Amino acid sequence: MEVHKVVAPPHKSTVAKLKTKLKETFFPDDPLRQFRGQPNRTKLIRAAQYIFPILQWCPEYSFSLLKSDVVSGLTIASLAIPQGISYAKLANLPPIVGLYSSFVPPLVYAVLGSSRDLAVGPVSIASLILGSMLRQQVSPVDDPVLFLQLAFSSTFFADFLSKATLIGFMGGAAIIVSLQQLKGLLGITHFTKHMSVVPVLSSVFQHTNEWSWQTIVMGVCFLLFLLSTRHLSMKKPKLFWVSAGAPLLSVIVSTLLVFVFRAERHGISVIGKLPEGLNPPSWNMLQFHGSHLALVAKTGLVTGIVSLTEGIAVGRTFAALKNYHVDGNKEMIAIGLMNVVGSATSCYVTTGAFSRSAVNNNAGAKTAVSNIVMSVTVMVTLLFLMPLFEYTPNVVLGAIIVTAVIGLIDLPAACHIWKIDKFDFLVMLCAFFGVIFLSVQNGLAIAVGLSLFKILMQVTRPKMVIMGNIPGTDIYRDLHHYKEAQRIPGFLVLSIESPVNFANSNYLTERTSRWIEECEEEEAQEKHSSLQFLILEMSAVSGVDTNGVSFFKELKKTTAKKDIELVFVNPLSEVVEKLQRADEQKEFMRPEFLFLTVAEAVASLSLKGPSLSNV
Repeated sequence: MEVHKVVAPPHKSTVAKLKTKLKETFFPDDPLRQFRGQPNRTKLIRAAQYIFPILQWCPEYSFSLLKSDVVSGLTIASLAIPQGISYAKLANLPPIVGLYSSFVPPLVYAVLGSSRDLAVGPVSIASLILGSMLRQQVSPVDDPVLFLQLAFSSTFFADFLSKATLIGFMGGAAIIVSLQQLKGLLGITHFTKHMSVVPVLSSVFQHTNEWSWQTIVMGVCFLLFLLSTRHLSMKKPKLFWVSAGAPLLSVIVSTLLVFVFRAERHGISVIGKLPEGLNPPSWNMLQFHGSHLALVAKTGLVTGIVSLTEGIAVGRTFAALKNYHVDGNKEMIAIGLMNVVGSATSCYVTTGAFSRSAVNNNAGAKTAVSNIVMSVTVMVTLLFLMPLFEYTPNVVLGAIIVTAVIGLIDLPAACHIWKIDKFDFLVMLCAFFGVIFLSVQNGLAIAVGLSLFKILMQVTRPKMVIMGNIPGTDIYRDLHHYKEAQRIPGFLVLSIESPVNFANSNYLTERTSRWIEECEEEEAQEKHSSLQFLILEMSAVSGVDTNGVSFFKELKKTTAKKDIELVFVNPLSEVVEKLQRADEQKEFMRPEFLFLTVAEAVASLSLKGPSLSNV
């Protein structure tokens, strides 16, 4: 067999290495490649298109696209208006803030976002988190101005969640949101401020004297209507417009009923007067100092995590359906900036909601112009139609919220996670039950903590396997995975499947020593030739640090004491370079013990061991 030697990587300066590392870490898609070899004018145009994605498709925009976007924009506006009012109340904010948040952020996203289908506005889960976390320290009733200041200030922080955590968290939050709506659906005046299931149910049954049969009848009727339209649209997707228009129709009909029959005089609470006009500026209300800074940071971080993760996930879902690309970096910028602008224009946290985006997609949206159409519709509502909402009953808003959040309970996804990864399923359950029985933030914290524990276990306890030869081939695979694979007498072939660093070097040392001892005992029992070569297959070792280099040095000393040669197979360039620099005396990075494949190593080394001539 021809043996191919491992060669040292070409020399690169430290600055060049750092530049490459930073580019691959933060810009894996290499956005600058489109500028190479282009004239300055083209570079300027492409730079503007990268920063403002609207410039990519705007020059080719046509009237046929406009027709589709107008239809979809009006459709999602019919859903966004009642949902905006409902979600603002869920966040313990004035209902008008929900409409403000459905006006400015979609305009910003239309310019900066890369998704054609994402419909932007307030969402139920972020509203629940914002309202519940701020209400623990600041009362929206006793100090509404401070509550608004903190809500506007909580839109600057963001991060990510795993899918399992998000599914469990959203499922639990959906149940809590639904239970919270019992206040409006039953007509209860005094209700708990806590957000876990036990206090909520206790509050419901402790105030049975406040239950209003008129409110219950109206709530049940509209809830059944909304659920039936949702079910119809799910069964027949072509009838998507039925569920999309049902919330607005419910608001119109219920408002007329209350106005005609003066139902507010019979115990049915209504929204009341809402101010007319566009968003007033709120930058003077932003607070990043004082005693509430920690509360703002904590609330903003949690809402940012959920909102950003949901927005990007929804955008990529519909991009995959339509076979186009959504840039994660652009989405982070778009969602972040629209919330920064929103916080200065009386808006609270917004993102792309799955239900609204699904309606937008089904309605035939072609570009982000649908968000602009929705914003214009909301603007007209803010300017001229606000008096019409004065008699809208709160019970209908509660029914709209229940119908919207019930779709967040994703049982098929939970079953799928159970089949794939039991630990992820445990994380999902912790998020779910933590939200239900503890609180929104505690449930999220437990799930994130478990996810971090899983990552730490993967880093500190990396996979390392013994490899054997599949008879009749030059292929070496995991002995426990491929039952036909056989260990070659005199050789111990180990595959390290992770970087070697300070977090796992001690573990790798202990595990390698144990396997060497077990292999020596096995060789002695079967009266084969003694163990002569320890081969490390290093294709998956993407990097080493100082501790990693020390691990290989100590391993060389250990094997030398046992008259075992340490052999490296296919180390990557970064690893080769660091080990060669550390091996000034050429003690363990000798060319005769460096190979590209395990088969070449075994074939070449078998000739060097007299006792292995029969292998």
